[in-house]
Amino acid sequence: MGAYRQDMNAQLKIAGENPELLGLGSVLVGSLPATLMTDDAPDRYTVEAVFTRKTDRDEVAAIQGSETRAHLSANGYPTVELHVADRRLEIANTNLEELRDGLAAVIAERLAQISAALIAEREIAAHRFQDASDREHERTASVAALAESVTFTRRPADAASDDTARLDDWVEEGGALRT
Repeated sequence: MGAYRQDMNAQLKIAGENPELLGLGSVLVGSLPATLMTDDAPDRYTVEAVFTRKTDRDEVAAIQGSETRAHLSANGYPTVELHVADRRLEIANTNLEELRDGLAAVIAERLAQISAALIAEREIAAHRFQDASDREHERTASVAALAESVTFTRRPADAASDDTARLDDWVEEGGALRT
């Protein structure tokens, strides 16, 4: 298990090396403004990129959350906004040049961080569940073993007379009311 964990940790650190990590494949050219590279081209617009796999609910929440906005701002992109739409990431208030010159790497890094953190959280939860399951299995096995140790057989006659003698001693010492 230790070698597996080390290998997994190494993979999580390198975006694109682990197929479980969320990434982006390519820009959807058809979604770009038709006026790009003309005099009428907008300075900023929304660029859509295709995810490398389907996102899950937790990933979507993290991508669209405040930590991602703070990450973008801290890296010099305070006006950029990310929104998940099915298998696409909509990157608003940007342009292709900005993406090419660094924003794409910042987004890729953030997506890998989100994936790695969620994988780690899920692995911890799975281990906790397995540990609890193992403890419950041990407990039920102990209960079953204890229950199996109970026998409903009569004691030999000499053991029964010992009980009677102890009962008589108890009564003699005032442990019971005589009738």
